[in-house]
Amino acid sequence: MDIGQVKAVPVPGGRERMFDPTIFENLKVVFEGAVYDLDLDGQIVVVHRSDLIDLAAMSRSYMVRYRMKEGRSPAEIRLSAGLLDLAGEKLEWRNALPGCKLEIAFSLLLRNPVTACKNIQDILEQIWGAETTIVQTLSFRYGDDGSRCHNEIVVQFERKIGEGQVGDIPDLLEHTVRTLRQLEPYNMEE
Repeated sequence: MDIGQVKAVPVPGGRERMFDPTIFENLKVVFEGAVYDLDLDGQIVVVHRSDLIDLAAMSRSYMVRYRMKEGRSPAEIRLSAGLLDLAGEKLEWRNALPGCKLEIAFSLLLRNPVTACKNIQDILEQIWGAETTIVQTLSFRYGDDGSRCHNEIVVQFERKIGEGQVGDIPDLLEHTVRTLRQLEPYNMEE
């Protein structure tokens, strides 16, 4: 067989069948399009993205990082689906509840973290709601006095999301833009 030739594989019933994309794929495409629309509009600048398949865990993950056009603080949208979600959906398991995990992360370099973290928590609870889980993780280099540190802020959603939440994505991105604007004064130059 010539490498340039592809033979059609017969399918039972004589018809070819295209497989539907997964919930993960559909959400990834919608997030990516919405984020790049904001970039095209000049509101944000996309600085990195990653689309991975983990063959050891049989999982998928997608991340897109962006910042305000004149800002320094990045936001990341993190979307992932594990083996049970992907297999349950593709194999149409009866009791499967497939979906994706969604997290939104923000990153800052802080001065005076004790005061700043309380203010940041209040800002994020006001934007995202007090019932949303917000985790701030501080780190600094050994030997530094701790007066400045890196703060990773992660907004966690307790339930999986699916295609039924596609309509919420523009509001979610507006929340991330609003959060970036509010956090920018806390980010100190390196």
